Amino acid sequence: MIDSINVKNWMTQEEACEALGVRKQTLYAYVSRGQIEVQGDPQHANRNLYRAADITTLLKKRSLGRARKNIAASTMAWGEPIIDTSISTITRGRLYYRGQDAVQLAASATLEDVARLLWNVAEAPHFASCEPVAFDGPVGARVFAALARDAAHGRIESARNLADEVQQAAALVGRLASNFVELRSDEGPLHLRIANAWDVPRHADLLRRVLVLLADQELTSSSFAARVAASTGASLGASMIAGLAVFSGPMHGNAIVRVRQLMDDARRSGTETAVRRRIAQGEPLPGFGHELYPQGDPRAADLLSAFEAPADARELIDCVERLTGKLPAIDMALAALVEHCPLPDEAAFALFSIARSVGWMAHSIEHVMEGSLLRPRARYVGLAVGE
Repeated sequence: MIDSINVKNWMTQEEACEALGVRKQTLYAYVSRGQIEVQGDPQHANRNLYRAADITTLLKKRSLGRARKNIAASTMAWGEPIIDTSISTITRGRLYYRGQDAVQLAASATLEDVARLLWNVAEAPHFASCEPVAFDGPVGARVFAALARDAAHGRIESARNLADEVQQAAALVGRLASNFVELRSDEGPLHLRIANAWDVPRHADLLRRVLVLLADQELTSSSFAARVAASTGASLGASMIAGLAVFSGPMHGNAIVRVRQLMDDARRSGTETAVRRRIAQGEPLPGFGHELYPQGDPRAADLLSAFEAPADARELIDCVERLTGKLPAIDMALAALVEHCPLPDEAAFALFSIARSVGWMAHSIEHVMEGSLLRPRARYVGLAVGE
């Protein structure tokens, strides 16, 4: 049932038909094909409401047309699907891991449980702790150094055994985690070992929850990079590094950097002043809004419901929603979690990377088992060439 707060995200039959420029019969056809979700109107017993985000999606597809160059462009920017996968999907604003709601899984599952599900194996893997490599530099660089040897061992055989791939994947996740976080033991689930290493055992369940929520999210840029590497016959270590390299960018997994800049600006200038200035200057509000979750990121909502966010984070969230209607995305929730616990400065990126490494391995293994090369074509727009 839709509550009064969310009615703005829905359209009446008349509004939907007008927006699409269609008759009622065509609107009903869209509904029957599952392209538009319909719900009863809680304020009018005999009236239905139609999801506005679904109508917007249909309008975008219509405006793109089906010309080959437009199809190619639309696939690369939050657009049309380009790869078949059984791993995860986002449907009606919810994230699913092999058909199971990720938020519901986060209530009790561990990262090991999710790896078993995403890797499609019978038993949950163990992410073994190991000695971090000796490295004089930032933690992130140490992680790349630790994975370099695994990346160098390429695979040339055409057929790969699933059991062997899963064993390697589990070892890689453990190695990545051990070099992000200097784990003190090899016993127990990974979230508990991380909590003990950071001296926050009382917050172990929060770490468990966030690791589950972040394990995968359909075909992200980093998962695509991992799949491309795997498709060439490269090792899982190479696929892991490919995923991590793409993930390290501030527009992806390291978005926490931009969120912290916004939070620091809010502390210096005052929350409303900082937010209004960014709006006036046309600057983004990192950590808020998500292309794939027009009604709000359910992962962020679930995580923020599990603890009391610090006052400055809560003030920022409330201010942005009041001024723009945008709800917090997972990066904002993660920043609030790091302050709440509190955790080391590098903890947000570490947690996100450790969790998502399970997804990179899932995508890599799936593509390895398919055995196809990913080699897209470019649309040339440079100087004219001779025929």
